[in-house]
Parts: sequence; structure tokens; C-alpha cells
Amino acid sequence: MVSVSPDLTARFSAVDLVRAASGAVGGKGGGGRADLAQAGGPEGGRAEAALAAVRAALVA
Repeated sequence: MVSVSPDLTARFSAVDLVRAASGAVGGKGGGGRADLAQAGGPEGGRAEAALAAVRAALVA
């Protein structure tokens, strides 16, 4: 689950961030709103990779 504060939704989409995380754990997407989105994947042991993917998306 990813949440983006209202003052940052013009710069970052929770959907885009959660999809980056989902891909890292073997998920196939995710969805929600610009401020709140959720996704999952079968490879829960790759949580650190999911966080790294979100960090990379934030600085891109």
C-alpha cells in the first residue's frame, strides 16, 4: 500500500509507485487513486527490492 500526501499528488502518483513496488515482488500491477493505491505479489521476501523500486521512482 502506498499513500501520497495531497500536497505531493501533483508530482507523484501512488498508483505509479505501487506498480513499481509490485513488479519487484512478482506482482502484475496494482491500482487505486493518485493519493492511495495497493498491490501485492507472490514474492514477499523481496520487500527490500520493492522499497528500492519505490525510492528509485521517487528520484527519477
